[in-house]
Amino acid sequence: IGVGLVGFGLFFILFGMLLYFDSVLLAFGNILFLSGLVFIIGFRRTFTFFFQRPKMKGTSFFLGGVLIVLMRWPLLGMLLEAYGFFTLFR
Repeated sequence: IGVGLVGFGLFFILFGMLLYFDSVLLAFGNILFLSGLVFIIGFRRTFTFFFQRPKMKGTSFFLGGVLIVLMRWPLLGMLLEAYGFFTLFR
């Protein structure tokens, strides 16, 4: 279930980008991606991964970008998410 949710989340994010940053598709993709991540590795491990002391900067940018996409500012939100994603996983 988790891999399917992550796959659909990535599909909706890419499809939302192709349709000139459609905020509804991007928001739906973000929700599916994060819920799929929770299903794959579990809630506790997801929480401890995102909220480690050295990764707080990346987490704040990533989750802030998700929140901004949900508030229908898709371009700014995706830029913040991308920066947060690269900061988290470098």
